[in-house]
Amino acid sequence: MSNYPLPPAWVAERLHAGLVIPAHPLALTAQRRLDERRQRTLTRYYHAAGAGGIAVGVHTTQFAIREPQFGLLEPVLKLGAETIAECDRASERSTVRIAGICGSTQQAINEALIARNAGYHLGLLSVGASKQADDESLLHHCRAVAREIPLFGFYLQPAVGGRVLSFQFWRRFVEIPNVIAVKIAPFNRYQTLDVIRAVAESGRAGEIALYTGNDDSIVTDLLTAYSVRTASGVAKLRIVGGLLGHWACWTRAAVKLLAGCQATWNSGTVPAELLTRAAEVTDCNAAFFDAANGFAGCLPGIHEVLRRQGLISHALCLNPSEQLSPGQLEEIDRVYGAYPHLNDDAFVEANLGRWLDGGGSL
Repeated sequence: MSNYPLPPAWVAERLHAGLVIPAHPLALTAQRRLDERRQRTLTRYYHAAGAGGIAVGVHTTQFAIREPQFGLLEPVLKLGAETIAECDRASERSTVRIAGICGSTQQAINEALIARNAGYHLGLLSVGASKQADDESLLHHCRAVAREIPLFGFYLQPAVGGRVLSFQFWRRFVEIPNVIAVKIAPFNRYQTLDVIRAVAESGRAGEIALYTGNDDSIVTDLLTAYSVRTASGVAKLRIVGGLLGHWACWTRAAVKLLAGCQATWNSGTVPAELLTRAAEVTDCNAAFFDAANGFAGCLPGIHEVLRRQGLISHALCLNPSEQLSPGQLEEIDRVYGAYPHLNDDAFVEANLGRWLDGGGSL
């Protein structure tokens, strides 16, 4: 265990309680350069909305920030950590800080060190870059990174850069001592169950917090109680929160939604209203993430919603080819009109000026 650093005890406690963790987008100017003012504004918005964690340097932040011509990974990580720390001091809160980590083993180790030095508690480790590696090679990679920073495991769907990972991989991955949580985001029911069963059979169901990244099934994931029979008895598990690109917008509403799901956990009854809400959220996600076009417009879709709210100035990505797909704008218009109770426009309008000027949480 001495070779594997652990986060502060409060980090694990908060993760197990269940948090809204937005995957932080990248705010750009019209020249596709980092817009520091708007980037800080976004972070202040998430904090004020009630997010208990923040994930920076992840897919929603754009993997291209690592490319040499941009060189934005370290500046963006530092900006996020500094802004969250300011908000925490002003509100006497503690926010879990998660940094995205990817690439070859040496790159991932370097990113883990950057994240740790910037004040991040956990690394969200994507192994999507190792498309052909076998389980043994992947596990060697994960253990090497885990010796630098505690891990938040990540099952990323293949459509946006992930790969299929076996049950056997997950069963051994969760034995790494400082795996604290897992984000399950394969957008696939069978593969979601692989992770849940792996945690159950490892005997670490009470130690590893499960988070949904299945943006197509957010509410259903949060309402489902899992009962897995193992050699040691029946393990009871829940997905307790979400680390989601979808929650990068309309975040105040997401906080209320998670609270509503959590309120059902001890009642044994799921209100029909929440099942209806599950379909509504998935319909919105189809528009924001551009499901009709294989998720090609998922990042500009989230940006477009944030732009409409005034939180960012442009719905641009670093890569000019990443833009809204034909018909996607009309789909965003449709769900905006169909589900006004899911947005948090009034909350943003009431506080945007203060966030832009440097004010923190309410």
